[in-house]
Amino acid sequence: MTSPHRLITASPHLGVPDSTPKIMWSVVGSLVPVIATATWIFGPSVPLVLLAATAGAILTERAFGRRGSLGDGSAAITGVLLGLSLPAGLPLWMAFVGGAFGIGFGKVIFGGLGQNAFNPALLGRAFLQAAFPVAMTTWPARTGSWWTLAGDNLAWPFASPLVVDALTGATPLGLMKFEQVPTGLWDLAVGTTGGSIGETAGVVILVCGGYLALRNYLDWRIPAGIFLTVAILAALLQAVDGVRYAGPMAMLFSGGLMLGAMYMATDMVTSPVTHVGSWIFGMGIGVLVVIIRYWGGLAEGVMYAILLMNSLVPFINRATQPRAFGARTRLQP
Repeated sequence: MTSPHRLITASPHLGVPDSTPKIMWSVVGSLVPVIATATWIFGPSVPLVLLAATAGAILTERAFGRRGSLGDGSAAITGVLLGLSLPAGLPLWMAFVGGAFGIGFGKVIFGGLGQNAFNPALLGRAFLQAAFPVAMTTWPARTGSWWTLAGDNLAWPFASPLVVDALTGATPLGLMKFEQVPTGLWDLAVGTTGGSIGETAGVVILVCGGYLALRNYLDWRIPAGIFLTVAILAALLQAVDGVRYAGPMAMLFSGGLMLGAMYMATDMVTSPVTHVGSWIFGMGIGVLVVIIRYWGGLAEGVMYAILLMNSLVPFINRATQPRAFGARTRLQP
């Protein structure tokens, strides 16, 4: 009688079915309904902008990233999320440059996936916001047939765009902040308003993000902390001045809050690793969003709020690390 051979290896001994590529591509797949809804609302400009931003991210990853890193899907999700944060009428070359900058300076320069301190998609958008402020704040109103491009998508690099002022619209946040004109909740929830590609169909984004939360692909505490903080502060401020300050539901479904909370703030690399830290991170984003929206120079503040809190993640992790049993100090991350 012979005994079976046993292979002894180092821990851990439990296999994990969800790999990084599987998670990344699942996130991309969950955004398909969001992209489809945005395309239905804004027309063919949506896939063009998304493809340009994604191409910039993928080509930069291919040229400067680690060997085989394209397969993990991180460059693709960066390009898609960046594209969703851009106006539908943005020139395609700008979207391409934004994707390249996001990967190059938001990921590759830090050493690759898992080493970056800031969300690459938001870093790419911040660059575009600083470099091309007019194009990034131009929201063409939808006129004509569905096949009409939403703006100057095909403009040549550094050429003067042919933007017609009569055909440009305003975002709900801009209308409320500068003109005290509210937007109907139904229009905000469905997304038939002006704004970036991802500032649409908040209900669809919420459902798609909820699917990822159920799969445990994102920490639900972060968007919950953002939503609760924004809703509470908005309710308090509206009670003080109902004309100047928008209500909780308007604040939640306007701008890029839904997309930022569900898909960008929950980036596993740039968000805290502890449960308490996730709550602190989410609430901090919520506070900054309200401050920037109400008292900042811009109508929107989600991008800057997330980037600012990204910079505090190492300190949040260090402060919220649990103590080892019998130790007087916290574990060092």
